[in-house]
Amino acid sequence: MSIAALSIILLVLLFAFLGAGLWVAFSLLGVGIAAMALFSDAPLGLVMATTMWGHSNSWALAALPLFIWMGEILFRSRLSEDMFTGLSPWMNRMPGQLLHVNVFACGIFAAVSGSSAATAATIGKLSIPELSRRGYPERLVIGTLAGSATLGLLIPPSIILIVYGVATEQSIARLFIAGVLPGVLLVSLFVGYVVIWALLNRDKLPMEDISASFREKLRRSRRLLPVVLLIGGVIGSIYAGIASPTDAAAVGVVLALILSWSSGTLTRESFTAGLMGATVTSCMIAFILAGASFLTVAMGFTGIPRILAEWIGGLGLSTFTLLAALTVFFVIMGCFLDGISVVVLTASVIMPMVLQAGIDPLWFGIFLVIVVEMSQITPPVGFNLFVLQSLTGRDILTVARAALPFFFLMILALVIIVIFPSIVTYLPEQM
Repeated sequence: MSIAALSIILLVLLFAFLGAGLWVAFSLLGVGIAAMALFSDAPLGLVMATTMWGHSNSWALAALPLFIWMGEILFRSRLSEDMFTGLSPWMNRMPGQLLHVNVFACGIFAAVSGSSAATAATIGKLSIPELSRRGYPERLVIGTLAGSATLGLLIPPSIILIVYGVATEQSIARLFIAGVLPGVLLVSLFVGYVVIWALLNRDKLPMEDISASFREKLRRSRRLLPVVLLIGGVIGSIYAGIASPTDAAAVGVVLALILSWSSGTLTRESFTAGLMGATVTSCMIAFILAGASFLTVAMGFTGIPRILAEWIGGLGLSTFTLLAALTVFFVIMGCFLDGISVVVLTASVIMPMVLQAGIDPLWFGIFLVIVVEMSQITPPVGFNLFVLQSLTGRDILTVARAALPFFFLMILALVIIVIFPSIVTYLPEQM
């Protein structure tokens, strides 16, 4: 049987499993089993057992549940309320005023939660009613939330970067640090867009009180400072080489518990709910990774990734053409699957192509995450759109139209890091 026919059979089988509602992990295992059983003489049970155990028994993977737990703890604290109270006095003099609170609050919360959906839900619950009450245009309120919430996938500590690092055997610490400057770039683009829009549409924004003194601003920001120090400590310790991502995650959990306790939000119920939420999410991701690791090995036995890489190499595509094609492919995939599933599903096939084209896998990891961010606000099933639809009560097309400018800003960010790849690679090279 030709490789093309084999690829089509396995692809159809995968979409049949996913379309039938089978869990992603079981779908990956099913396709891997089919590939091994039909097209290889290797011992199926032995390969599955050793592969799944080998990829699960990873110290780097221990950072995953710890960072998720840290986010769950702070998710149940008064963090979103403190951020709105602490940031709003500093934004009143900027064109766009409190719309910038959405951008910066999402950026800060993204750094502690690592989840775009949790960021959209948490910040949106507070900011949408408050900004609507003050008379800010609904379209821009929704748009800033939709775009900025996706920063949870990029700004470290990012869950999807841990998954990418494990799936492609890249340094998680270097991936974390590589995501810092692109995250700052995206925040700057979002803020710049709001400033330009506000300068062109002054009549559509309410007048805010800008009389708060510097002392008053500091007083209102005092509860925000510990969270900023927590983020700075976690990222700074990794960058300085003082701690590994797993060590930093463990310290982050302890500090998050202390912050939650000091704010009076740490109860037996919130502690148990946070621990169970982290356990469920971690098990789901670990199960998907185990299934993906077996599928990767099965693909190796079939020879599909190697032949596909050779075929792409033979086409003589430029790096830019290949990246453009992969961008479209990943955005389409992300319309139907969550970001983690996209990464683990495609890593085994895409990475040989990427290496064949001479693309740095560290840089490609950040590129991939930004593309997955774009898919989170792309109809018909961009997940952040559904979160905001439930918060606003608007139809999905209205939410998607509000998010469209931020989708284009992410494309601009992609173009910038392609032209200036050192934005991604500079900080990791200094570690």
